[in-house]
Amino acid sequence: CDRQKGGVVMDANWRWVNKDGQNCYTNDNTWNPAFCSDPATCAQSCSIEGADYVSNYGVTTNSDKDGVNLKFVTRGQYSTNYGSRLYVTDSGDTYKMFRLKNREFTFTV
Repeated sequence: CDRQKGGVVMDANWRWVNKDGQNCYTNDNTWNPAFCSDPATCAQSCSIEGADYVSNYGVTTNSDKDGVNLKFVTRGQYSTNYGSRLYVTDSGDTYKMFRLKNREFTFTV
């Protein structure tokens, strides 16, 4: 195994999308038509909140500060979250592309 240096970012699908504190996504899995009559209007109207990785999603650095620990169930102030989806980044704005040998990808859980 080779260690890879980079960062992680939370999938936007796990973060709150809102306009001035009102949810842009409804409980019936649709976009709120008041803010999202079409994709362009939704992109202009709504924003994705930052994420409290530790309190809301249970993502912490490991004891060696060279990896992450993920909790499956995290009970936050406002909700209980099950799982999380992180992407590995090369820098602040690009994802890490892994070139797999023999098409195998492993990690320790």
